[in-house]
Amino acid sequence: MGDQWAPVALVLVSHSRALAEGAARVAAQMAPGVCIVPAGGTDDDGLGTSFDRVDAALRLATDDRRSAVVIGDLGSAVLTAESVLELLDPDVVARVRIADAPFVEGAVAAAVTAHGKADLATVLASAQSAGGTFGPPAAALAAVAPVAPEPGVTGRADVAPPVAGDDGTVRATVVLRNPLGLHARPAALIVRMLAPYDAKVQVNGVNAASVLDLMKLGAVKDDELLVAAQGPQAAEAVARLVRDVEAGFGEV
Repeated sequence: MGDQWAPVALVLVSHSRALAEGAARVAAQMAPGVCIVPAGGTDDDGLGTSFDRVDAALRLATDDRRSAVVIGDLGSAVLTAESVLELLDPDVVARVRIADAPFVEGAVAAAVTAHGKADLATVLASAQSAGGTFGPPAAALAAVAPVAPEPGVTGRADVAPPVAGDDGTVRATVVLRNPLGLHARPAALIVRMLAPYDAKVQVNGVNAASVLDLMKLGAVKDDELLVAAQGPQAAEAVARLVRDVEAGFGEV
């Protein structure tokens, strides 16, 4: 397998060519290492889905032995994808999954996860978990409440490193510096940066492996972030995240 792209690609099937291409551009901006193939509209660029366009997109996405996750915008988009899969080689079909996921949010979440070279099941789960972001944000609401730093915890990793509490969780606080806050780009950077670490990381109580959860925090410039992590590389992950926040994600 070539190394230009991550091992899992995305196929975005929409009733609108513009919608498919637009969603692909948004996702690709946050995950440039992922092959994202839009398949929108009918053969004459009308509204609807095209068997031939979906077929071509799936063949391109699964080229070079890649796997692929398909995300559709409406039910009939999924039906078209299923029809195409019925006629493809079984070896290709075995490497494709159709996600039950919101179109744009699922594409973004799956792309960022795939960029970290996650396997097919993980990318599929990431896309489908994006639907949960529309539910009651109990964890997020609890998380955005101000959290007092623990003694010895500081927001400047270069002054004092993150410290582990009695529960084994490593914590640090840091102030968001970039003018636009925790928008899509820095959220995606956080997810991609943390992927190699053997640690579970939370920012203000939400899963730092989810770009959508991070964006839902609505954190703006000068907001304080509480970073917490568990696992063998928790300290390294927290220290790196604090450094990146302090650096403003290249936006200051």
